[in-house]
Amino acid sequence: MTLRTLLEKSSDADLLREMIGFTAQRLMELEVEGLTGAAYGEKSQERLVQRNGYRDRMWETRAGTVELRIPKLRKGSYFPGFLEPRRLAEKALAAVVQEAYVHGVSTRSVDDLVKAMGMTGISKSQVSRLCAEIDEKVKAFLSRPIEGDWPYLWIDATYVRVRESGRIVSVAVIVAVGVNGDGRREVLGMDIGPSEAETFWTEFLRKLARRGLRGVKLVVSDAHEGIKAAVAKVLHASWQRCRVHFMRNVLAHAGRQGRRVVAAFIGTAFVQDDAEAARAQWRQVADQLRPKVPKLAAVMDSAETDVLAFMSFPKDHRAKIHSINPLERLNGEINRRTDVVGIFPNEDAITRLIGALLLEQNDEWAVQRGRYMSLETIAPLSDDPIIKLPAVTA
Repeated sequence: MTLRTLLEKSSDADLLREMIGFTAQRLMELEVEGLTGAAYGEKSQERLVQRNGYRDRMWETRAGTVELRIPKLRKGSYFPGFLEPRRLAEKALAAVVQEAYVHGVSTRSVDDLVKAMGMTGISKSQVSRLCAEIDEKVKAFLSRPIEGDWPYLWIDATYVRVRESGRIVSVAVIVAVGVNGDGRREVLGMDIGPSEAETFWTEFLRKLARRGLRGVKLVVSDAHEGIKAAVAKVLHASWQRCRVHFMRNVLAHAGRQGRRVVAAFIGTAFVQDDAEAARAQWRQVADQLRPKVPKLAAVMDSAETDVLAFMSFPKDHRAKIHSINPLERLNGEINRRTDVVGIFPNEDAITRLIGALLLEQNDEWAVQRGRYMSLETIAPLSDDPIIKLPAVTA
């Protein structure tokens, strides 16, 4: 069970005790891995000694009793250093704090965790120093070259609070996720700015372009004129207004009683076979609604091109490119982690935490066996010419 799972399932009363148990178990496994020369279950010629199960032990802490499973070795013995006073190594402490910080635990919770393990408290400056090595990995990840074609790009923003010049302000954190010519999904970048102004979006997309972003055919985002203008200026790609957010906005004009009927009515345009049929159905629905709900019809008139942009792309992709839903789950996790922190001490701390989360998510996508989109359906969108080798004569 991971710390992330514990944070999601535990009640407030048991959270600290379970965090201590998780951290202690993690430290023991790392120590035993060093003694044996191999990870648990790993077959390695460099293994020094075999493991021999576990022995249970109850550990009394200031947060209550914690159940431990201490690894046993076939030759020699192992006893965790943290069970003996003042035997915890500085490196292990760094691992504890880094693990807690990356998983969204606030500084106060980290402080309580360290105290419960029988040590003195840890200050915010110490947390920042111990987490500094994470910055190098995050920086390398967020500035890595972007190679190949990326037909689809999703971008969205979320807001967090940060301390700035003695004040607490809200800043926008924007994240970009793309699908490449192989049908694989990756986190391409993130940035922090004071607001979602056009200049901010333009500079963000230019940074992606300088890193190698190319071949973008469709950008999917929420309705924002700044995004739309930046996409046209930098990427010269089509823009898809999130269909889910549009439906929420347009149904506000339908009244409580008519929302379900209107939603079904508009939805008939989305199930058409091609873009031309979808536009024709869209206009027909708007004209039928115009006499009774003129404001709703006017909204449909102005949004037609942007909401139906996805209909010009392969049918197999439409369920994934009509909205920013692929980013919603990731943003939800970002919000859950940042809510625990509350107020960030500076923008570097925001980049450290959210960047580490994005790196973790990107790694999870990289090891998934299946592609996000099949190679056969996405290949025709690539700008790279198909190279054909001449036939070999007999």
